[in-house]
Amino acid sequence: MPDMPDLKTVIISVDMEQDCPPFMNSHRGVEQGTPKLLHLFKDQGIKATFFCTGRVAQKYPDMIKKIVSAGHELGCHGNTHRVFSQLSWSEAHEEIKTSALILRSFTDVISFRAPNLSFPEHFLPILSGHGFTIDSSLALYKPAFFNRTPKPLLRRIPVSVTSSVLRLPDWIKYPYLSIFSSPVVLFVHPWEFVDLRKENLRYDCRFNTGDIALACLEEVIRHFKKQYAEFRIIKDCLE
Repeated sequence: MPDMPDLKTVIISVDMEQDCPPFMNSHRGVEQGTPKLLHLFKDQGIKATFFCTGRVAQKYPDMIKKIVSAGHELGCHGNTHRVFSQLSWSEAHEEIKTSALILRSFTDVISFRAPNLSFPEHFLPILSGHGFTIDSSLALYKPAFFNRTPKPLLRRIPVSVTSSVLRLPDWIKYPYLSIFSSPVVLFVHPWEFVDLRKENLRYDCRFNTGDIALACLEEVIRHFKKQYAEFRIIKDCLE
């Protein structure tokens, strides 16, 4: 009998925020894109981690309740989506403290991801001090990954690729995705599933958005399923 292939762990995560910050202030993604994602995940039988800002949770509490009731993990994405590298210690502390209080009114929250995947190392004690045990703010494609703290206070789960990669043609994205070992951490934004192709945005933010993006994500999920990948949520990595 042939050997089974090496099984990969794949984590699908969703960064819940206003539409394409800092370029837009609307919330069409939360309102229109999130229901599409919830339906897709239910149809595919997988759970995801939703990193949500405190302000989005306050503005759309029913949507957060739907996410939690569907069995997905709720994580923290800061309070206002301000970039932490531009904040003082006290400002960063307030962002984390406030968002943690808001999000934990819905469920237990132990995972954190900074906006723009930018989180100064000296702020890690703030996360630990507020009960976070996992940080997913690093990215394998950013220099900060190679300058990270060697013995961090909490578990670090880096993102594998930027979200726009999932909207690229198959002949580009699948060879690229194949190089990553477990866990393969993918992330998307609800606004990517709203058609923004005619908006005045950077090309990587608007190309193949809307239903095309949804079809791309579904195909990526099916691609990993064909490889017998196991889909998990961020907090499972503590095991």
